[in-house]
Amino acid sequence: MAAAYDPNKRGELRIFDTLDDLATDLAEYVAQLSEISVKERGCFTIALSGGSLINFLGKLCQAPYDKTVDWTKWYVLWADERAVSKSHPDSNYKLAKDNFLSKVPVPNNHVYSINDNLTVEDAAMQYEFATRQLVKARILDVSSINDCPKFDLILLSMGSSGNVASLFPHHPALEQREDWVTYITDSAEPPPERITFTLPVINSASNVAVVATGEANATAMHLAVDCLGDDFDASAVPACLVQPADGKLVWFMDMLAASKIHFSE
Repeated sequence: MAAAYDPNKRGELRIFDTLDDLATDLAEYVAQLSEISVKERGCFTIALSGGSLINFLGKLCQAPYDKTVDWTKWYVLWADERAVSKSHPDSNYKLAKDNFLSKVPVPNNHVYSINDNLTVEDAAMQYEFATRQLVKARILDVSSINDCPKFDLILLSMGSSGNVASLFPHHPALEQREDWVTYITDSAEPPPERITFTLPVINSASNVAVVATGEANATAMHLAVDCLGDDFDASAVPACLVQPADGKLVWFMDMLAASKIHFSE
């Protein structure tokens, strides 16, 4: 790991020489949070996104984590999902199922995918209802700041435009404050219809981790962590708006993604 922390940046920066090193550290990070949450609350609530981070989670399917993580206490949701069938190549559920969840013993009834038989609007409403039921069952804690669900970990990928979850630059969904889950029909990237957690939910988590790799993400990463003054339009880079109110933020990146960050002396 080339650098672990810069006190002048937003959150903790973890920068790695190789993608394998990143995956190894990310697995240890998730496993440690799982252990802490299970000891303190009796369960571990995690919301996933798509992208390369799912492949990085493959390390959790290997020793020692395949035996040491208490998978039966995991509750898995998605921070965002594409409005496609669960068998579609674009499905975040399919990506996670094929590359991660099918290889670890998380109970099937602890995995909350969206209903792909509904319209995207109805799917978003139902997903919020399912999330609220987990709050009622006290599986999910509630933030004391805004009454949003307080996930133990929300794990996100950042795209080259600085998008996180399915929150894209200048999109009206960035302004949503009432709903926990919203939907979009005009995604900047295909497929166009998606559901997504809103920013208040993301920023209510106990821990948020953002993964970004490759040179294509370097400019967005620089903007996201360097915070270029009060006059900077943060909605142009949604990752800038990931600011946990009462939680910890960690950025996982390779050297290419970190290449434009300004580090303090």
